[in-house]
Amino acid sequence: MQLGCCYFPEHWPETMWARDARRMREAGLSLVRLGEFAWSRIEPAQGHYDWAWLDRAIETLHGEGLKLMLCTPTATPPKWLVDQMPDMVAHDAQGRPRGFGSRRHYCFSHAGYRAEAERITRAIAQRYGGHPAVTAWQTDNEYGCHDTVESFSPAARDEFRQWCARRYRDIEELNEAWGNVFWSMEYRSFSEIELPNLTVTEANPAHWLAFRRFSSDQVMAFNAAQVAILREMSPGRTITHNAMGFFTQFDHHDLGGQLDMLTWDSYPLGFLEMFRFSEADKQRYLRQGHPDIAAFHHDLYRGCTVSGRWGVIEQQPGPVNWAHHNPAPLPGMVRLWTLEAMAHGAEIVSYFRWRQFPKGQEQMHAGLLRPDSAAAPGLGEAAQAAADIASLGDIGASVKQVALLFSYDSEWVTLTQPQGRGCSALWAAFESYSALRRLGLNVDIVRPGVSLEGYALAVVPCLPIVSDDALASLEAFEGQIVIGPRSGSRDKDFAIPPELAPGKLKSLFPGTVSLSETLREGAQHAGKGWCLSGWLDHIETDAEAELSSDDGIVACWKSAGVRYAAGWLEGSLADEVLSRAAHDAGLPVIPMPEGLRLRRTDAYLFAWNYAPVSAVLPDEACGGFVLGTGALPAAGVTVSRT
Repeated sequence: MQLGCCYFPEHWPETMWARDARRMREAGLSLVRLGEFAWSRIEPAQGHYDWAWLDRAIETLHGEGLKLMLCTPTATPPKWLVDQMPDMVAHDAQGRPRGFGSRRHYCFSHAGYRAEAERITRAIAQRYGGHPAVTAWQTDNEYGCHDTVESFSPAARDEFRQWCARRYRDIEELNEAWGNVFWSMEYRSFSEIELPNLTVTEANPAHWLAFRRFSSDQVMAFNAAQVAILREMSPGRTITHNAMGFFTQFDHHDLGGQLDMLTWDSYPLGFLEMFRFSEADKQRYLRQGHPDIAAFHHDLYRGCTVSGRWGVIEQQPGPVNWAHHNPAPLPGMVRLWTLEAMAHGAEIVSYFRWRQFPKGQEQMHAGLLRPDSAAAPGLGEAAQAAADIASLGDIGASVKQVALLFSYDSEWVTLTQPQGRGCSALWAAFESYSALRRLGLNVDIVRPGVSLEGYALAVVPCLPIVSDDALASLEAFEGQIVIGPRSGSRDKDFAIPPELAPGKLKSLFPGTVSLSETLREGAQHAGKGWCLSGWLDHIETDAEAELSSDDGIVACWKSAGVRYAAGWLEGSLADEVLSRAAHDAGLPVIPMPEGLRLRRTDAYLFAWNYAPVSAVLPDEACGGFVLGTGALPAAGVTVSRT
């Protein structure tokens, strides 16, 4: 695994570059990402390029033996371009233009901007595509950050109408698929279709689902154009993009299909603070991040590519600047996060950033160096991680145990029509993933429809729309299966199927969901050591009632090797259902003490302590240590031979 950093030579005097490059190499870094926000320096005015400074920066880094990942600078179109075509900006859900002054101020549907993005991509690829130091490219930067996937601009409206016309043969087919007879919403032509914002009350959920699919497709078209140019002008280089945490506005499986490798930006402390974790977790894991945040995304994004190639291109090395609160990592966490990525199969871990910048919007975002160039705490930990990586050598492939199925349109369904506060396919997947990790198991997150060969257990936390490929894959699977609520509850256009939920999945589980209800906070049905809350499916079935609450509510049904969880797979119910399924699958369950997590590869068993205090590994996970011991300090890492 390579270690690297994100570097912005345009931010610093040229006299600093050579020393920076030398210190990077001395710290064990071998890859440098640069150029993603440099459009205004590369092209100060349209058609007038200034390559000299970037030429010198590249040669300086190359002179120290560093490999480079260059980026297309399209996330930050310069002011002269916005002035030239002011309608290129995205519009928010209230229809307001999003102005110049930060970043990501463009609409994916604007034809003029798409042409300009292709032009600058071609120019930079022509200049550096054959350079021996350039081993990889990153397209743009964080597609969709700051809620910019969905644009409600005139350009997006016009493109959406054309998208609908291509998807449906005629307007009557669309009216039927969307159920537009409801509330007299029928259209006479595709040119009448507006975007689903600014309606008096909620828009038709089928309309929203179509718009979210369209918006994702616009990102794919934008990315595909850049990828085609880079493949033509810089053949043989790895092409990637940097995805974000808990972000679902476009389909990352489609994106991964266009790329050689998918990378993501890992900020565990910021994500803990900004997303829906309990106050208790935010306090306990204040300086470490929740034990499953990083690992969940490692496994998610690895499963989004055909090749399985992935990496972390932005790793938090200190406090960030954008969360509600921004604590510093516990000493040892930067090393822990790095080795955890290695254990999950990362090719790259790159720290953001090399040096903290004293100006602009990210002044308080830490780097490996302070603004005065003194070492920040993360630099020593990165160097230690580099030494650890070298000592471990080849760790082997990840051991297959559990496949967790997740699709992006599942989250779009639950986002569009949650039915109850907090009901989310993404978070159902995360809660199931976390429960499986508490059992000491390896989990791979896979796209529905891929082969499940080699796994012992398949978990489907929430899959409202079941494709034929997904059904065929599950039907061919010989291991244990767990199905969660809402699965099979909608057709491809958001309608309830005629046979009712679980729809196509009835070939696996013989039952019918007769009624679904959501429960307010505090309402629950408790059993022995578990409770059901949030969601409840009432099911007509001859299957075995495996888990019944004290008041007679069935929380889990079992038919042969298939379980249907009638309640949301989270908390104690997820622990109980998934533990039973794992035992039936013959998996080596090792219940983990609070904060401890494992990952198995062919060569090693890795263990990490996310707890704020020392912890001891269970006996089943001890023996043959090559790093650490069975007693892990806070932020401790242990590696043993399998």
